[in-house]
Amino acid sequence: MLKSLALLTLFALPALAAPPAHPYADATRRRIATAQDERNTAALLPYLQAASATYRAAAAEALASVQDKKAVPALLPLLRDASPAVRRAAAYALGQTGDSLAVPALAQRLAQPEASAPARRATYEALGRCVTKRSLHQLWEVKPPGPDSAAAPGLAWALYRASLRGLATPEVVRHAAALLAQQAPARAGASAALTRMRGQDSTLAKVALPALLRASAADPDYFVRENCATALGRVARPAAYAALSKLASEDADHRVRIAALRALPATLSLATATSVRQGIVRPLAQESLAAAEWFLKFQAGALAASDDFLPESRRTAHWRARAALLQAGLRYATTAQRPAVADTIRQRYQRTANPYEKAALLTALSEDPAQFDFLAQEAALPTGPPIVPGTALAALVSLRGNKNFPAARQADFTAALHQALARADVAQLATAAEALANPALVPAPQPADLAALRQAQGKLTLPREIEAWLGLQQALDKLEKKPTPTPAPVGPASQHPIDWALVQTIPVGQRVQMTTTKGIIVLEMKVVEAPGSVASFVSLVQQYFYDGLYFHRVVPDFVAQGGDPRGDGSGSTPYNLRSELAQLTYGAGAVGLASAGKDTESCQFFFTHQPTPHLDGRYTIFAQVVRGLDVVQQLEIGDKMLRVELLKAAR
Repeated sequence: MLKSLALLTLFALPALAAPPAHPYADATRRRIATAQDERNTAALLPYLQAASATYRAAAAEALASVQDKKAVPALLPLLRDASPAVRRAAAYALGQTGDSLAVPALAQRLAQPEASAPARRATYEALGRCVTKRSLHQLWEVKPPGPDSAAAPGLAWALYRASLRGLATPEVVRHAAALLAQQAPARAGASAALTRMRGQDSTLAKVALPALLRASAADPDYFVRENCATALGRVARPAAYAALSKLASEDADHRVRIAALRALPATLSLATATSVRQGIVRPLAQESLAAAEWFLKFQAGALAASDDFLPESRRTAHWRARAALLQAGLRYATTAQRPAVADTIRQRYQRTANPYEKAALLTALSEDPAQFDFLAQEAALPTGPPIVPGTALAALVSLRGNKNFPAARQADFTAALHQALARADVAQLATAAEALANPALVPAPQPADLAALRQAQGKLTLPREIEAWLGLQQALDKLEKKPTPTPAPVGPASQHPIDWALVQTIPVGQRVQMTTTKGIIVLEMKVVEAPGSVASFVSLVQQYFYDGLYFHRVVPDFVAQGGDPRGDGSGSTPYNLRSELAQLTYGAGAVGLASAGKDTESCQFFFTHQPTPHLDGRYTIFAQVVRGLDVVQQLEIGDKMLRVELLKAAR
């Protein structure tokens, strides 16, 4: 029935013509992309049998964003399509659905010859996304016929995809460790897989330790070395600790040093952690912060006193690292020392004009229950940058989790949450809602709590404030003990359709120059793969929307995020976009759209510092940094986009 319906519909498709100059000058390509945007599976299925391989591939890739399991039977035959691009797109779409029913067909395809390395890898990764515990063995038992240079990398990334889903076993560890001796693409996938081996620490130590030590010390690819460093952090062996200390201080790439700092165990004494001390004074803010945050991993009583940390805080030139060290000092201070340390933090808080530094210092004060009134006061600030009261409330919630929190202040804490809900600031709503639904923080929720949550939710404007709405609804579902989560009211395509007239004015390869306080970054737009997202971004650029906005989130060795009109991560545009999950991967300098979940993208975006394959197929990639990756690495919270402009195409 499906096939006959598809054939009937094909007769209505337009006759093939010569490819237009712009892909989306082609009305059929626009129809396919519009059906993707509308999540219209029925409209896409006929194109899977179009005479044009371009249309078949586009429709398959569109279904990767729709992720409708009803499309699986129609996608399976395309694994044998004459076009490598179609085979690759079909495999990718099947992996995006994650349907275990696709496993036999994917395994069968891998057992057959494949001339296209990209199609082979896509099929392997799809299998890794679809296997279950019972079919996991298919990953390594499938044997391609004859020599196949794409098989080892494909298996490595399939192991990664399976491990990412919590399917790691001792056998998976053994295969990944063996692949560390293969060619570069296989080593990259295998090392990434070894970072995701939940519950396999003992197997890592027994099976993978020698391979991890060799690769972490000598592999030419920084990505492999940093992954091995992360995996070594799970191996409780002196050799692993020694390797990590050496990597943290001697590796040539800061991304490897940061990974090693994060992986260093908290059992090292402060006196022997020379690599951490070196990291604190590094010129790159990311690395200094990673070293400072190492001090926050200790268990209470593991260190002598705050005297160990205050001198360290004066050695760094970076305010985030300094705030983290001051937080550690307050956490480990003796009862007698605590007032003086807290006073040092509050004095710096009053002196700085940087709202982001103020926020970091408020987080530091969350270590001291005596700061309750001050944090509550700052959480209630009616004016000023929203990052300050938003962080103050989060610090208040963190403080409530302190084992020394005075029980007599419980009513005051609950009152502060209600006040935050009544203020209806989107940055505080989710924080307050999550706290009210946490029995460890509010042991006996009352009907008034539910009423306050509902009242706050009723004031929100959708889809602009979808993230706050979701936080409130999750709390309500939990308090009301609903068996299944309430579906999110995701905005349909009709509330913000793709502007095809604008898309066709954006040439393939369009570049955007972003002048920041750290330097110039040049992006190349991915208009073919993400037309709706690129059109939205370009429209905002043309309105000077991004000029003067800040980078409000920087996670070392991960992302730098900006584009929020509020500057605290809670801002949005009046519309949402639908996710465009094309066959692009998050390498270093990929530019993705931030979201609160699938199909909730807006104006916020992020740069990746290094490959982050766990984001593949989950967040829209709409651009790539082509110049200024070194600037991306230097971005810090509070850095500003001075000007964002479209560049004219080179003649």
